Amino acid sequence: QVQLVESGGGLVQPGGSLRLSCAASGFAFSISSMGWYRQAPGKQRESVATITSDGRTDYTDSVKGRFTISRDNAKNTVYLQMNSLKPEDTAVYYCNAPFRLKLFPNAWGQGTQVTVSS
Repeated sequence: QVQLVESGGGLVQPGGSLRLSCAASGFAFSISSMGWYRQAPGKQRESVATITSDGRTDYTDSVKGRFTISRDNAKNTVYLQMNSLKPEDTAVYYCNAPFRLKLFPNAWGQGTQVTVSS
């Protein structure tokens, strides 16, 4: 059974930083691309960052230069380091594997809430 457990969210002031973690199990993590996604109130879920099994990364334009995705295959964990946070980054953040979303587009974990506010 696939499990994705996100953690690390919270309330932070504009300009602050957070590091999100996602512990994955139940599939071949080390050979799977992984991604972070977010959904803000009243908006559709969007892809924020992806990382391939060999470490190549891609980011949506709005977070380039501020967010960094990384992975630790020994721990089956993917991270999202978020710096210079803005109020518009406020959302519930989820991790997932793109291959899994193609098969099960509605299979998401509980996510972790990130709120950027003064």
